[in-house]
Order: sequence, then structure tokens, then C-alpha cells
Amino acid sequence: MLRLYHNPRCSKSRQALELLEAAGKQPEIIKYLEEPFDKERLQKLIDKLGLRAMDLLRRNEQAFKTLGLGREGTTDADAFEALLTQPKLLQRPILEVDDRALIARPPERVHELLSD
Repeated sequence: MLRLYHNPRCSKSRQALELLEAAGKQPEIIKYLEEPFDKERLQKLIDKLGLRAMDLLRRNEQAFKTLGLGREGTTDADAFEALLTQPKLLQRPILEVDDRALIARPPERVHELLSD
């Protein structure tokens, strides 16, 4: 299984997809802004990444500030709920290969999962 959580408007996401295609890989494309996560899928992805939900937040997004996610006392559960309701907060792109995943920033990181 090869899956790319992709935002076509993001240059890093497009670059990651181009690198995959150049390597002869055709990932399943998940346009997460059009197909938001459900709780189970998001939790599985977080587990595969080996990160906390807080680590997946794009801190420069307006929604991050509007929701007060940078304030003291913000919990991982708060971040998880924010990712469910505001998918644009998700770091991107994310490549998922079988039981592992990584944030492909820089896009060349896709090779880390392809070489195994």
C-alpha cells in the first residue's frame, strides 16, 4: 500500500508526487481537504507517523491562531479534534507505506520509505 495525503495547491505536495511518479510509483492519492479524516483513520495515521497530533499542526495557518491552539494548556486531544474539523491544519504531504508514514518535508523524504 502506497498512499499520499496530498494538497494539489501545495508545491511541496506536488513535488513529492512528482518524485514518486519519477520512481515509477503510483500512490493512492488522498485529497484530504476534499476527503476529511474520520477519527479512526487519523489515529492510525498518527500511530504510523510515531508523532503526536500536536506535531501535525501547521502553526502558520490562520485556523491555528483562531482556534487558540498555540495557547498554554492546549492538549493533544485539542489538536486531534482540530485536525478533524480543520484538515487544512495538517502538515503536508504525508506518505504512508504499509505500516509506516512520514511527513515528506522536504519532498525528497519520500525516498526514505521507498528504499526499504
